[in-house]
Amino acid sequence: QVQLQESGPGLVKPSQTLSLTCTVSGGSITTNYYYWSWIRQPPGKGLEWIGYIAYSGSTYYSPSLKSRTSISRDTSKNQFTLQLSSVTPEDTAVYYCARANTRAASPGYWGQGTQVTVSS
Repeated sequence: QVQLQESGPGLVKPSQTLSLTCTVSGGSITTNYYYWSWIRQPPGKGLEWIGYIAYSGSTYYSPSLKSRTSISRDTSKNQFTLQLSSVTPEDTAVYYCARANTRAASPGYWGQGTQVTVSS
């Protein structure tokens, strides 16, 4: 069974770049036709989808975050990475990585989530 695990710093200063890595086990991130997403939940708010990297390596980002977001992957390590630049306290959230079976499907596998706080 596939498992996902987020890792990265829990505290980021304003204007810096947030960088998180999702390590996948139990399956390859290049397997057809999975989509590997980053999703976040700010305190007291609902889930917000950030973007995905597909099995093919193509990416797609939320329009509201596109200018600050980059998702990449390291297939040799079976990992994919989120970079969110120019962060502000509004980027404080629990960040999740997840896998969906198709582009339109809701993710069926999730990491446990990691808290990221943006503060000086």
